[in-house]
Amino acid sequence: MQRTPTSASVWKEPSEELLQHEIHEECGVFGIYTGPGCFAAQDIFNGLMALQHRGQESAGISVSDTEGSRGNICTRKGMGLVSEVFGPAELAGLRGNIGVGHVRYSTTGASVPENAQPIAMNYMKGSLALVHNGNIINAEAVKQEQLLRGQAHYTTSDSEVLAYEIISERVKTHAVEEAVFHVLKKMRGGYACIVMSPRKLIGVRDPLGIKPLVLGEREGAYILASESAAVQAVGGRLIRDVRPGEIVVITADGIRTDTRMCGLQQAHCVFEYIYFARSDSVIDGIEVHDARFRAGQALGKSAPAEADIVAGVPDSGLIAAEGFSRETGIPFVLAFHKNSYIGRSFIKPTEEERKLAVWRKLSVLKSAVAGKRVVLIDDSIVRGTTMRQIIAMLREAGAREVHVRISSPPFLHPCFYGTDVPSSRQLIAAEHNSEEICRDIGADSLSYLKVEDFKGMVGDLPLCRACFDGIYPV
Repeated sequence: MQRTPTSASVWKEPSEELLQHEIHEECGVFGIYTGPGCFAAQDIFNGLMALQHRGQESAGISVSDTEGSRGNICTRKGMGLVSEVFGPAELAGLRGNIGVGHVRYSTTGASVPENAQPIAMNYMKGSLALVHNGNIINAEAVKQEQLLRGQAHYTTSDSEVLAYEIISERVKTHAVEEAVFHVLKKMRGGYACIVMSPRKLIGVRDPLGIKPLVLGEREGAYILASESAAVQAVGGRLIRDVRPGEIVVITADGIRTDTRMCGLQQAHCVFEYIYFARSDSVIDGIEVHDARFRAGQALGKSAPAEADIVAGVPDSGLIAAEGFSRETGIPFVLAFHKNSYIGRSFIKPTEEERKLAVWRKLSVLKSAVAGKRVVLIDDSIVRGTTMRQIIAMLREAGAREVHVRISSPPFLHPCFYGTDVPSSRQLIAAEHNSEEICRDIGADSLSYLKVEDFKGMVGDLPLCRACFDGIYPV
């Protein structure tokens, strides 16, 4: 039975110009606590570069010197890629040994500088900076309470609501981590956030573990990040995942944790393993590369095809294509060249511009596909626009047949937890069956991964799969 979120949602219908041909995550977060005299900004820059795939609209860094004056948090942020926002001069101006960073892709808020993070605020007891990934589904109700109390300005994002609520609680508590605990009891949704005071770094994950957050270490430093790949990018090693509902507090004395919000129910976002995370990351004990490979193998078992070659759509379909090849014995080939130097091209206001973006990003290697029956693997079909183009490109290059295999089930429902799966009216699978979609995209056959195959991907890890089955965990 379909169950919708029980709290008032801040999720909004996407405007036509923001409806995408790809699925995107909302953002990535990174935080580091190093020793006195160290330069945290460079580490944060490197960590954000490793998380760039999670958000390409804006980037920001906040730092503090734990040995400096109380309450001194320095923040820089702007629109664009990490390397566009931060050059040597910008990094040189961020002096401090503790800090947080953020990369953003907007889903519920506009793509404007005002919504870039970190959110840095001053209040009567000091200051804090916050970076946030996900979506607080009852943020609208909390915001109205703040306005009635006269404790906040009109806010444009759930991240600001979260920051204002922490400040409101902080003035009543002895420590910022206690304020964070009281706020978490009010908030509902899927989120991971890092809060920095001038001398503390606090990481927290939603009680269901929908959004990922990991803890790492390096000699003289502790790290919090959306993915383990970012820990490795700064020379650190993964300690473990932050537990769902856990609050991790890092100070000069080391690490302590608060598990009062930890429970038995968990619902980890399955799309981290299908698409979002980097393939070299490990999330909740699951190697992302291996999960995608196993998804391809499952497709090979349930939906084989009479074909000559298997090809994956770069980059998201490549690993699943290798798994399909391994299972079926059909040779895996690289059938596309991807232009790695295309920048922020995923927001396209018109259909024609979206088509041009695909042509700029991908080209077919004709010698690999000419005269061949091709099995084409990708992670998803959202509206069908991109897949239709890619199939047309393969046929123009001489492919005899194109059999499409998708390493996720059909998208049928919107996501309320910080992923831009659009409304059902924009999801091709919500309006058409597989045979109709197959004809629409111009394929010879079409099959999807089955929901029951998730167990083969990630074992017994409890999953949020609401975008596929409509059962929302919160």
